[in-house]
Amino acid sequence: MKREDVRNVAIIAHVDHGKTTLVNELLKQGGIFRDNQEVMDRVMDSGDLERERGITILAKNTSAFYNGVKINIVDTPGHADFGGEVERVLKMVNGVLVLVDACEGPMPQTRFVMQKALELNHKLIIVVNKIDRPDARLSEVEDEILELLFDLNASDEQIDSPIIYCSGRAGTATTDYRNPGKDLTPLFDAIINYFEPQEVDMDGDFQMLVSSIDYSEYVGVIGIGRVERGKATVNMDVKTCNYNIPDLCNSGKLVSLYQIEGLNRVQCEEIKAGDIVCISGLEKLSIGDTVCSVNNVEPVPFVTISEPTVEMTFSVNDSPFAGKEGKFVTTRHLRDRLFKETLKDVSLRVEETDSADSYRVCGRGEMHLSILIETMRRAGYEFQVGAPKVLYKEEDGKILEPIEKLVVDVPEDKTGTVFSSMGVRKGELLTMENVGSRIRLEFKIPARGLFGYKSQFLTETRGEGVFNTIGYGYEEFKGDIERRSTGSLVAFETGEAVTYGLFNAQGRGQLFIGAGTQVYEGMVVGVSPKSEDISVNVCKKKHLTNTRASGSDDALRLETPKIMSLEEAMEFLGDDELLEITPKNIRIRKKTLNTEMRLKRKARGLE
Repeated sequence: MKREDVRNVAIIAHVDHGKTTLVNELLKQGGIFRDNQEVMDRVMDSGDLERERGITILAKNTSAFYNGVKINIVDTPGHADFGGEVERVLKMVNGVLVLVDACEGPMPQTRFVMQKALELNHKLIIVVNKIDRPDARLSEVEDEILELLFDLNASDEQIDSPIIYCSGRAGTATTDYRNPGKDLTPLFDAIINYFEPQEVDMDGDFQMLVSSIDYSEYVGVIGIGRVERGKATVNMDVKTCNYNIPDLCNSGKLVSLYQIEGLNRVQCEEIKAGDIVCISGLEKLSIGDTVCSVNNVEPVPFVTISEPTVEMTFSVNDSPFAGKEGKFVTTRHLRDRLFKETLKDVSLRVEETDSADSYRVCGRGEMHLSILIETMRRAGYEFQVGAPKVLYKEEDGKILEPIEKLVVDVPEDKTGTVFSSMGVRKGELLTMENVGSRIRLEFKIPARGLFGYKSQFLTETRGEGVFNTIGYGYEEFKGDIERRSTGSLVAFETGEAVTYGLFNAQGRGQLFIGAGTQVYEGMVVGVSPKSEDISVNVCKKKHLTNTRASGSDDALRLETPKIMSLEEAMEFLGDDELLEITPKNIRIRKKTLNTEMRLKRKARGLE
């Protein structure tokens, strides 16, 4: 039978093309909020980090209603680092809204997510968003989208996909950009009429693919996914299996069932084929598992998630300040949290190491891992991480390394600095084109060549450049790339940094700390323009004599220290350095804290 009353839709796009803002308006006009209800912007970005950074990290499920039809909407991330989220949620839906910025046009992540949708033979509705921008290029962007569809070998039906012109912020849509719309009715009509109702087997044995996992302190693991076949009721006995793990077969009972209505999960007694629902009661549940009737245990094929490309070592904090600021500081705390994260994040890999206190954590990129670190830090965890490293492959006796596609938009007068940096970092130019008054450059570059480049790029382009990356595959090792041309200013002793010591140290380079900061021997307190490390004594006080007054320090002027963000600190890390993460501070330190020991190890080539 056909489920005329349901449509399951995903919204996919490049980062910052307006997905979450458009979902806000779909919910408002889809009867989810009261007329007088105050609704915050980007209501789907519920996490603190998502709201602060203005990005979507986790795919979210919601629903709206239009003419008696329930539209289940999945809002997906736009960053390449969270591509695993996009890949798996596409299995839940029947159609895809592809959002494209009316000025920027199709970008790297647009190609990536569109390719994944085409591989699953999904129908597409192209949504050109932000048409009210003064620099919108509507007819050109339309041509670029068609070119991209041809490029990705789309079928004739997919190439003829309807195009809707929207302003997510204004909440309007139109099929002809020359005639502005009044509301989102044209988009709702396209979703209902173009995406066909699902053909479902309502009488078959129950089968549901788990595409996402949530966790509640009250009910434990919550599985989210689409019911592929049949019906299920509360307290029904089920079995869990997995297409990629033939030996897996667990038994359990469905304790609670939830329908998704707007932003809420509403408990229900029955779920049926075609619904996107939440279930609880099954403790051993992972993304990719199939929950089945005990009479017919048959797994649903699950998409293979792209492999991680970057790794970092997470270990227990062993600095002199260890345990002073964190709530969770032991190996057990760290281990439990990391392995719990792998249940919710299919792109994350956590492995044991030779050391009982360290774990190898692999992710899709620096940003992917930095979000994990920041989330744990805010939850009260204290630990330390090593410098990020790329994951190599070996094929036919050759070492292969991950290659990224880098797309930058820069003013014409800033292209020289980009080409210069790309030369040093083994980047190769793929295309170069004019977009309005700016130049768009595409390079392929080793993933390790991008470490530390984003902050340098923003400095060199004075904040005017736009920077985007996406995986390009693996190629033969490109040779050595200098990780860092600068050295570190390293504290010589433990104590409190004072103005006199800092004043003497700032002549050696730029400082990361101000007066009154607690430091320890081996802690990195600044960056030196020279390539070697320099030991500095920031705790040094001026000796008082009868000719020197204690107040004479007031005349010393300190330069404003550079306060490093988490990403900047990760990019700065050298191979012989660690990043100490606590709920209150981020400190860079040497692996070997003692100055004398460190110099001896360096002389022997051990660091």
